[in-house]
Amino acid sequence: MIFHQLRFKFRDETTEEQQEAVLARLRRTAAVESVSFATVGRRIGESTDGLTHGYYVGIADLAALERYMYDPVHLEGDPHIVPHFDTLVIGPDVTDDPDPDLATKIMEINQRKLEKFPEWAELMASVPEVRIAL
Repeated sequence: MIFHQLRFKFRDETTEEQQEAVLARLRRTAAVESVSFATVGRRIGESTDGLTHGYYVGIADLAALERYMYDPVHLEGDPHIVPHFDTLVIGPDVTDDPDPDLATKIMEINQRKLEKFPEWAELMASVPEVRIAL
C-alpha cells in the first residue's frame, strides 16, 4: 500500500464557494477505482504552518498508482484544483511495501507524466510554494 498525502493552503483570493468546488473535485479524484481509501478535508486544530486542508489517498501498488496518475477524472480535475493552491506540501508518503527502490519507481511514474503532459508541469509550476516533505 502507498499512502500519498497532500497538505495545502488556498490562495487568499479563492472564495469559500471556490474552495468547496475544489474540495468536491478532490473527492471525485479520491474516488477513482485505483484508490483504496481516502480522506479529503480541513485540517483539525491550529495550524502552525498555515496549511489548512489535506488530501490523503491509499493506493494498493505501483500498477494502481500508474492508473491513478492517468485516470481521466484526475487529469480533468487538476486544472480546476491546482490554480487555487497557495502552498502545497507533497508527502511524506508512507508504504508497507518492502521494495527499497519504491521511491525511485514512484518518481519515474511522476516523471513520465510530466513528459507526457508538459501542461501539467506548467500547472504545478503556477503554485507559489510547493514543498516535498521527506
